[in-house]
Amino acid sequence: MKKHVSRRQFLGGLGLLGVAGAASVLPAAPARAASSRSAELVTLLDLSKCVGCGACVQACKEANAARYPEPKKPFPPMLPKRVKAEDWSDQREVDDRLTPYTWLYVDHIAGQHDGQPFELHMPRRCMHCQNPPCANLCPWGSCSKDARGVVEIDPATCLGGAKCRDVCPWGIPQRQTGVGLYLDLLPRLAGNGVMYKCDRCTPRLDQGQLPACIEACPFEVQQIGPRQEMEAKARALAAEMPGYLYGLEENGGTNTIYVSPVPFEVLETARAKGQGRPHLAAVGDPFENQTLLAAALVTAPLAGLAGAALRTISRATREADHD
Repeated sequence: MKKHVSRRQFLGGLGLLGVAGAASVLPAAPARAASSRSAELVTLLDLSKCVGCGACVQACKEANAARYPEPKKPFPPMLPKRVKAEDWSDQREVDDRLTPYTWLYVDHIAGQHDGQPFELHMPRRCMHCQNPPCANLCPWGSCSKDARGVVEIDPATCLGGAKCRDVCPWGIPQRQTGVGLYLDLLPRLAGNGVMYKCDRCTPRLDQGQLPACIEACPFEVQQIGPRQEMEAKARALAAEMPGYLYGLEENGGTNTIYVSPVPFEVLETARAKGQGRPHLAAVGDPFENQTLLAAALVTAPLAGLAGAALRTISRATREADHD
C-alpha cells in the first residue's frame, strides 16, 4: 500500500526552507552567470535539408519512452475549479505538436515567398535558451540550466504550476495531470502535475552520446557543437544559402539556431497555430525588462531553497513507497 508523506515530514521540509531562507542575504544572479558560455553546446538545424521524414520524432519517442508520465486516475478535483486537468495520456500518438509525450515534432509549413511556392519542414522542441526565464523564475527550483546549455525540468520536484510555460516566449513546456509530487502534498490545490519538454537527451549526453534526434536523422539536418563554432557555421551557411537565422538573438540568445531559405516571418504566417506549436516571431531579451530581472534576482535564492526542501520530501515519499 502506498504511504504518503506525513504532515510532520511535509512541514519539516518547509522548515528547512524557512531556516535556510533566513540565512540567505544576497540574491543569486540569473542563470547566464552560473555557467560558462564557452562550454555551451549549440544545435544548428539546416531547414533546407529536412524532408519531414519524422525519423527524429520517432527516435525521440523511443529514447525517452521510459521517462514519459504514467498518471493516476481519476484525477483529484481541483481548487479553484477553474484549474483544469491537462491529460495527454490517451493521446500519446499525437505528433503534430508538443505534448508531455511528444518532446519534438516536425512542423510542415507550406506557402509562397517572392511569388514562388515553398514547403519546409521544421523540427520544433525546446530552444534551450542561454538565459532561460523558465529556470530563473521557477518558484520551486525545478527548472535549471547546466554548463552544456541544457535546460531541464526535474520531475521529482516539479509541481506542475506551469510558471515555466507562462514565462517561456514559445510556451514550450507541457503539463500532464495526475503525476508527480503534488499528489502527495496538495493534490487539490493548483499545480496538478509535472511539466515536460526536451532536455536534449540528457541521459545520452551524460554517456557521451548524441541526442537521439541528431543521431537518427538520415539527412544530417542537425549538428551540435561548441557555441563559437556553431555560430560561425550558422552565419556562413546563411550567407551561402542565402538564408535567414532564428535563435541566435531571440530571447537573449538560445542554444538552438535555425537556418532557413525562407524568412521566418513568412514561416510564422504560414505555420499551423495552437497550443504546443511554438511561434516564429522575433523575441527580445526578457531580462532587459527591469521588473523581470528583479523578479529573477529575488526568485533565484528562494527557488534553490525550495528545490532542496522538495527534493528532501520527494526522497521521503519514495522511501515510504518502498516500506
